[in-house]
Formats: sequence, C-alpha cells, structure tokens
Amino acid sequence: MSEYIEIETELSDDGRILIVYTNLRLNEGEVEQYNSPDEMEEGTPVAQALAVIEGMHTLQIKGSDLTVQRDPDTPWHIIISDISAALKDFFL
Repeated sequence: MSEYIEIETELSDDGRILIVYTNLRLNEGEVEQYNSPDEMEEGTPVAQALAVIEGMHTLQIKGSDLTVQRDPDTPWHIIISDISAALKDFFL
C-alpha cells in the first residue's frame, strides 16, 4: 500500500451527491450500498469506519471510490474532512 492517501472529490451538479476518488482499494469491486448509518455499522470494516461520520445519509463503495449523500444541514467540507481522517486512521 502507498505511504500516502490521495483523495479527490467531485460534487454533483445539484450539490446532493459527493463522489470521493481515492488511491486505495476500498473493496474488491462489488458495489456496497448502505442507506443509513445503521446499515453502515453492520457493513464491511471500511463502511463501519465511515459510519461514525455525522451527517452522512447514504454510502456506496465501489473499488476505490465512495459516493455519499448527506444531511443538508451538514456542510460538505466537514464530511470530506471526516472521510479523509477516517480513511487515514483505517489504512495508515
């Protein structure tokens, strides 16, 4: 594994969905879909690590990418920062 984590983000045109691109292998290519934080807590170890992030409603994991929907009251920059910290804690 790399000694550093690269994270790039892309916000959908309507601002409702965030795609997070990483240089990490988050799963083996099967799409994981979590429709609530409770489902994330019961999911794979990566999903469990991300379940603690406040304001995330849904999470999809595929390969090295995450797709996230949020609570509209939670700013994206906070979620991005929390995702970055959670991935660093998990992988490094």
